Amino acid sequence: MDNNNQSIIFPAYAKISFTLITIALIVVFMYFGQQILLPLLLSLLLAILLRPVVVFLNLKIRIPHVIAVLLAVILFVLIVSSVVFFVSWKVSDITDDWQQIKTNFFLHYKHLQQWIKLNYNMSYNQQQGYVEQIKNETFSSDRNLMGSTLNSFTSTLVNVVLIPIYTFLILLYRKLFVEFLYKVVSEKNKTTLVEVLNQVNVVVHSYIVGLFIELIVVATLTTTGFLILGVKYALLLGVITAVLNLIPYIGILAAGLISIFATLGNSTDVSIIAGIIVVNSLVQLIDNNIIVPKIVGNKVRINALVTMVGVIIAGSIWGVSGMVLSIPITAILKVIFDHSEPLKPIGFLLGNPEPIAKSTLLTKVLNIKLKSK
Repeated sequence: MDNNNQSIIFPAYAKISFTLITIALIVVFMYFGQQILLPLLLSLLLAILLRPVVVFLNLKIRIPHVIAVLLAVILFVLIVSSVVFFVSWKVSDITDDWQQIKTNFFLHYKHLQQWIKLNYNMSYNQQQGYVEQIKNETFSSDRNLMGSTLNSFTSTLVNVVLIPIYTFLILLYRKLFVEFLYKVVSEKNKTTLVEVLNQVNVVVHSYIVGLFIELIVVATLTTTGFLILGVKYALLLGVITAVLNLIPYIGILAAGLISIFATLGNSTDVSIIAGIIVVNSLVQLIDNNIIVPKIVGNKVRINALVTMVGVIIAGSIWGVSGMVLSIPITAILKVIFDHSEPLKPIGFLLGNPEPIAKSTLLTKVLNIKLKSK
């Protein structure tokens, strides 16, 4: 037998070892390369989102391609800047009430001390000692804290500048990238490549548009609920809740805590906390059972377990940005796996299986019973 036609067959433990080593190398690359990968991935998603705008400006209004791309990016930057300006403007109103906020927090702190003393027989001096101990342990490494905060701020500032530039260049050289992929794959796989690119475009575009719709609906519902409760800064807290809700699972909890602290700072009525919890819970129920399945998750068919694990893994590697990117990246991987014969089982595992119809299930049960007889 010709040696050229012989293939090396590795034992099962060797294949598992190679797979684990590959996964470990990918995780290490993702962790150490996050300063490069994160802005590129965010820019890629934004480019897919803005692609229809560029096509409209280019083909319908007959604007040259370069100017159409530039206008699309500028439009997106203006929308994001408007939201940031609105939040900053509303936050400045809070600083005007800072003295009242400190007074209310001091009253709540005194009430909490009295409750602890009555229920746990702990004196005020003991409580103050515990508070001072926690404060010292928390801020014992101020230099490290300041250094990490400065690095985080610098990294965010760099990304704010890089992401629009990357998005512009990806949209500008889109045809070049597509031609590159055509040259990389073999002739027989070009049809598969076209299907993958089209499905990735549909999935990402639908997901991001769904997120924007979800953001508007959640902000509207939360603001309305807070206005009914008489919460001060209801509009600001509604927008913050909607933005943080984009971070799966963790965002809504952080938004609830911010709403509670902001309300306690402007009111001496502790019972309003129950109303805030009820509003956030109702909005979350509507979001999880109506908005996400019908709007956001219509094209992104990933099961809840994979979504949760993906959020945790991406968050541990890339932080908050990883949590936001975890779902669209997993959806893109699923599309790729579904079109690769060796990886189809993994794509099936990532997906949300279709429910078995009752008639089909009944037929299977009857067939099993007949066979057993």
